Amino acid sequence: MNGYFQIGHIAKLHGYQGEVSLFLDVTQPDAYHQLKTVFLEMDGIATPFSIKSLKPMNNGFIVIKFEGVNSEEEARRLLRHPVFLADSLLPVLDEHSFYDHEILGFDVVDTARGLIGKATGVIDHPSNPLLQVEMDGVEILIPLNLDLNKIVNRQDKRLTLTTPEGLLDVYLS
Repeated sequence: MNGYFQIGHIAKLHGYQGEVSLFLDVTQPDAYHQLKTVFLEMDGIATPFSIKSLKPMNNGFIVIKFEGVNSEEEARRLLRHPVFLADSLLPVLDEHSFYDHEILGFDVVDTARGLIGKATGVIDHPSNPLLQVEMDGVEILIPLNLDLNKIVNRQDKRLTLTTPEGLLDVYLS
């Protein structure tokens, strides 16, 4: 959905009064403990849901009670729906930083080799996040915790970086 970024999904019911457990698939779940409104994708449309109450749990889960959702049956219709926030809530980043979701489909360019492929995702492993790049059917994984001298060109949808010597040879030889 254009103009939104996914923060998680409704994972399960919580009790019988319409509460649900939202799994936050984000790097810092604590940053989302003050939410007032979220958007659920309902039939391809970003549908706003106001939050009546929110209770942080363990392992990236929060229990949410939405306004107007008062029964197990009403809550069950929300299960497995992705949960989004508006892009406008994100702080603007400089040219050396990016949000994982915003670079999907960007051309990835190595300063030495040139175009190496398209960004297809980020594996958000806490100790070693990996940029996923697809080149001619080959998946290339580039550790993001290295000093890659990243330059993000949002207008041209291009991510330029300097990969460590030999890294690309592992994939492209």
